[in-house]
Amino acid sequence: MTVTVLLILLVLAGVLALLRWRRCSWALLASAVTLLLAAGCGPLPIWLLARLQSNHAASAPIDWGQRNAIVLLGAGTVRAAGSGEVEASLFAYGRIGKAAELYRACRRAGRECKIEVSGGDALGRGRSEAAVYADDLQRLGVEAADLLLEPRSMNTWQNAQFSGPLLKAYGADRVLLVSSAYHLRRATLYFAHFGVRATPVPADHVDGVLSWLPLSYNFAMADLALHEYSGIVRYHLYNAMGWNVRATRPGSL
Repeated sequence: MTVTVLLILLVLAGVLALLRWRRCSWALLASAVTLLLAAGCGPLPIWLLARLQSNHAASAPIDWGQRNAIVLLGAGTVRAAGSGEVEASLFAYGRIGKAAELYRACRRAGRECKIEVSGGDALGRGRSEAAVYADDLQRLGVEAADLLLEPRSMNTWQNAQFSGPLLKAYGADRVLLVSSAYHLRRATLYFAHFGVRATPVPADHVDGVLSWLPLSYNFAMADLALHEYSGIVRYHLYNAMGWNVRATRPGSL
């Protein structure tokens, strides 16, 4: 996203220079250089990610209910080179580990607990995220009977939409939402729209890196943050336009 904007600014600056609109051309060129340095050298992604993750700096002690649901949101899958087996992506393991950690804590507290794994096969790997992650969770000691799979969702909105009925059928009185810290603000917003009051639990955090030279990593982190902000803005815009499905009454899980 940021690289695309950068290229557009440079092309427009070149076109305006050819048309002899030198002031506009220099203004666009200066904007492109500013974006290059702000994004590539770290200040922009650091600022954007800090605002996204500020409310999820650490997990508070969990006040367990009688029937607890830990909702694990997917982060993609990959096909292993050589074997062709479908595995959780690099970005998913923090979330899987955190869900298993919460499950063990819940069981130690003597409470009933389920892990709802939400995620379909958005990348066309042949297996849903829910199925792949469920295998990993069982290897980490989660009982198969304590897994609820939601294998249809292709994005965060559908994670929330399709999880609601599963959580209602289970009768959860406490819902924990596990995802990366940068993703939780948007995810909790979507889940609330479908009547699910969820406590966000961060599995991992990300940040930009200050550098004298522009880094591709910083551009990737800036795009990651902008994707989340655009999803939040889109949600509110669609609500204002009446394009979202009708919100479920909060607490009607």
